[in-house]
Amino acid sequence: MNNIDFLAIGDIATEPFIKIKDAEANCDPDGNNCKLCLNYGGKIPYESATVCHAVGNSSNVAIGASRLGLNSCLISYIGNDYSGKKNIEQLNSEKVNTDYISTTDGLESNYHYVLWYGSEHTILVKHTEFPYSFPKDLPEPKWIYLSSLAENSVSYHREISQYLDSHPEVFLAFSPGTLQIKLGIEILKNIYKNTNVFLCNRSEAQTLLKINENDIPKLLIKMHELGPKIVVITDGINGSYSYDGTDILFMKAFPDENFVESTGAGDSFSGAFVVALFLEKDIPTALMWGAANAKSVVKHVGPHKGLLSRDEIAEYLKNAPKEYTPVKIN
Repeated sequence: MNNIDFLAIGDIATEPFIKIKDAEANCDPDGNNCKLCLNYGGKIPYESATVCHAVGNSSNVAIGASRLGLNSCLISYIGNDYSGKKNIEQLNSEKVNTDYISTTDGLESNYHYVLWYGSEHTILVKHTEFPYSFPKDLPEPKWIYLSSLAENSVSYHREISQYLDSHPEVFLAFSPGTLQIKLGIEILKNIYKNTNVFLCNRSEAQTLLKINENDIPKLLIKMHELGPKIVVITDGINGSYSYDGTDILFMKAFPDENFVESTGAGDSFSGAFVVALFLEKDIPTALMWGAANAKSVVKHVGPHKGLLSRDEIAEYLKNAPKEYTPVKIN
C-alpha cells in the first residue's frame, strides 16, 4: 500500500454473541451499577449464538472507515490459528489493509465471549500479551486511531508517542480500551498530550479522572486539560457531547426504533466522527455522522453489519428530524 488514510492500532478478536434468556439484571435504584445474574452452578439456556470475526475497538473502526471510503489499515496481532485466519479473511472482505497484522506462533488469537441479555451485553475478555512493536517501514498515515491493547503495551505506547513526536503532521484519535483505562493517565500522559481527538463514554471519563462527577460538560473540560484538542463523551441513548476548548456541543441520540443490541455503537460513533473530521467536516457534522452510524449499528447483531457508507449517512441525515442537530450548551 503506497498511502494510508486511516491507520487503526489495537487488538483484534473473534466474539460469539450468545443471546441469553434466563437471567436477571439487578441495578441500583438510580439504574446504575447493574449486575448480570445467572443461576450459579446451573445450566443456563440460550436462544442463539452468532460468531463475529475481526472485532475489537480498533478493528471495528478500521472497517467503519473503509465503509466510509478511506484507505484503511490495521496494525494488530493474531495467533497462527483458525480464529486468526478468519479475522484476516473478514478484514480483507471489508477492504481493510492487513499488511501490518503480525502472526505470532505459540500464542492464541484473542477470543472473547459476548453475553447478550435484553438490550445490553457483558463481554468476557482475555487479551493475549503479544510482542508489540511499532513497524519501521510504515507509510505515513494521515490519521491514527488508537484503542484497546493488552497490559504489556506500555513500551508500545511509548513507541507510538515517539512516532507522533517525529511525525507532527499525523493526527491522533485515542479511544482507550479497558486495560488502557486501567493503566491510568500518568503512564500514558504523552499519548494524551499528542491526541487530537479523544473519545470515551461517561463512565470511562469518570474512571479515568477518578471523580464521581455526572455533569458531562465538567468531565469534558477536565479531559481537555490533559491535552486532547477535541474531547467527545458519549452517554448512550442520552446523546453525545463535544468540547474543542471553546464550545461545548450536545447531540441527541437518534430515536432507536428497531433496536436489537448495543455492541459496537460506541465504535461506530467514534469511527464516523473521526472520518468526518478527516474529510474536513466541522464538529457539528461529525457529531451527526457519529449518531447516524451508531443508530444503524444497533439495529443488528454485532459491530459491523450496520456500518454505513457516506451516501447512506447523507441519505439518513437528509431525512432526519430537524431537531436532531447539535446545540451549543455553554
